[in-house]
Amino acid sequence: MKSEKSLKELQQEVHTYISQFKEGYFSPLAMLARMTEELGELAREVNHFYGEKPKKSNEAENTVEEELGDLLFVLICFANSLNLDLEEAHDRVMKKFNTRDKNRWTKINDETMG
Repeated sequence: MKSEKSLKELQQEVHTYISQFKEGYFSPLAMLARMTEELGELAREVNHFYGEKPKKSNEAENTVEEELGDLLFVLICFANSLNLDLEEAHDRVMKKFNTRDKNRWTKINDETMG
């Protein structure tokens, strides 16, 4: 059974991995380029599975889950390289969505009460 990991634990796990190499984290600009590259790979997989573009017969079989994992790894590297806490970033964005955007979308409970 897999144990759940907090964002802090994920950030520490990635930091432990990266810290074993002399090169360390890439620069913010290089990290952004890597993130863009991974996002493109995710887009390609989504297009193959859910879009109109079938894979070529000689293309490797990647999955959306694998590409999301790659993107998450680079995102964590980016945050770590800038000493950002992703848990705090998440809490801030959820506060924004729960205040500024609280009435932006139709809630399921609002639909059933009619």
